[in-house]
Amino acid sequence: MPQSPRGHEDRDRLGFDETRDYLGTAVGALLPAPLVARGLTIAVETDREVYAPGDPVAVRVAIRNRLPVPIAVSTPSRRLWGWEVDGALEASEEPRRDPGGSGTLSFRARERKTHEWTWDGRVTRRDGRRTRSTPLSRGDHEIRAFVATRRERPAARTTIRVE
Repeated sequence: MPQSPRGHEDRDRLGFDETRDYLGTAVGALLPAPLVARGLTIAVETDREVYAPGDPVAVRVAIRNRLPVPIAVSTPSRRLWGWEVDGALEASEEPRRDPGGSGTLSFRARERKTHEWTWDGRVTRRDGRRTRSTPLSRGDHEIRAFVATRRERPAARTTIRVE
């Protein structure tokens, strides 16, 4: 930020940062948590609908604040959002430790956050003490993305076919 001759950051005449919506932030903070969660939309999509066993799958998740005010969504752990394949978190049946703490997913008014990655098309499974990674079996499989809120968890699903 440009500096004034006295060494202070330039701000508007009342001392506020001009790029921040203070009124919108105040209104968003007053909204009840269930309304904030309903204000989110989530979408999940893949690059194709049909794959061969073991093919990589390009996945895209978009989470959007539909509300005209900034919001902050609280989560009971540090996990803010997640994805599953046929109910297996991050395509793994291995037990997960909760790192503790809590988290906050913040959005500006009508902001959309997207995350894209390529999943290897395999699921990690446990057979007793042994863990192995196997390609998805032939048939339909559900990929689900969600915001990790305690209640009213916004989620979206898509189905892929392995042939």
